[in-house]
Amino acid sequence: MAEGSDMVSSYSERGLIGALRAAVWSFVYVPGGQPERESGWLSSWLPAWCPTSIPHLKEAEEKMLKSITRTYSKEHILISGGNKVWTLAFKQPLSNKTPLVLLHGFGGGVGLWVLNFENICQDRTVYACDILGFGRSSRPHFQGDAEKAEEQFVQSIEEWRKELGLEKMIFLGHNLGAFLASAYSLKYPSRVKSLILVEPWGFPDRPDNADEGRPIPIWIKAVGAMLSPFNPLAGLRLAGPLGLSLVQRLRPDFKKKYSSMFDDDTVTEYIYHCNAQSPSGETAFRNMTVPYGWAQRPMLQRIDKMHLDIPITVIYGARSCIDGNSGSTIQSLRPNSYVKTIAIRGAGHYVFADQPEDFNQKVTEICDSVD
Repeated sequence: MAEGSDMVSSYSERGLIGALRAAVWSFVYVPGGQPERESGWLSSWLPAWCPTSIPHLKEAEEKMLKSITRTYSKEHILISGGNKVWTLAFKQPLSNKTPLVLLHGFGGGVGLWVLNFENICQDRTVYACDILGFGRSSRPHFQGDAEKAEEQFVQSIEEWRKELGLEKMIFLGHNLGAFLASAYSLKYPSRVKSLILVEPWGFPDRPDNADEGRPIPIWIKAVGAMLSPFNPLAGLRLAGPLGLSLVQRLRPDFKKKYSSMFDDDTVTEYIYHCNAQSPSGETAFRNMTVPYGWAQRPMLQRIDKMHLDIPITVIYGARSCIDGNSGSTIQSLRPNSYVKTIAIRGAGHYVFADQPEDFNQKVTEICDSVD
């Protein structure tokens, strides 16, 4: 799963989640139907079963952001279809520098950038938004086709840009956010001044020998095949009241990453409430993947078509399990364009939280070089 989402891999390869999904399979799957679609008895049962709500998510996010000392605004930006994109804006009215836009990864939200905002917005306007279908943004129905789902994501970003009146952007995306930032740059190159890909998901093809480097046990393959109609984090919601403790038990590293800012379970609570809501963007992500977490439409098959004037910087954590070869491959596919790969020592997949000082410095340097 070198290219699968870190959040997905951490859950799907744990016996506890696998057992949980297997236990509920017999009474939540409807042949020919769409598991976890918000309809019928399941839609009425899950909200009561899961101790979460939009107000819970709002409260959890406010706890994440309360330590920020810089002035910022937060609002829902209305786009087509009555959908809204939740947005934080750290505006620098006197700056003429190109705004920086942050797109989080799968299962994340704006709150996870809390270790970065203070430094990267010192003399530049910075925007961070919850991708449509995630966090506090609207959670609409996405098309089942991978290409159409990707297009919905891209169009939501373009409509968001128009509403904010941004002419040019420096685009920074993590994980799924890096994939979507790239897809957006392919379609709207005139709006992107520079592209920063942080631990990008969805770039290489799934290799024929994908299982050889990191063998996947037969039982996981069997359970995965049986539960393939489920969304990646279905177990989190199906765990109901145990969902929060499940996050705390399976991902204690998140608490450690943000320990300089929080000494309690603020981060795990935020992650839980982000992902215990209706799985809109999560369903879209599932429809965009093939086993086990690779992209149906790999970005490396298209990156050579990106406008040559868009510089690309790829940032990896030196300790990450994600394949770090995409940067060099992008360079080979775009020999006449600027491409640079940066590995941050001591960092894993969540580079911006593992080594925030180094990450913030690198991002600031990249942005300054653009202007």
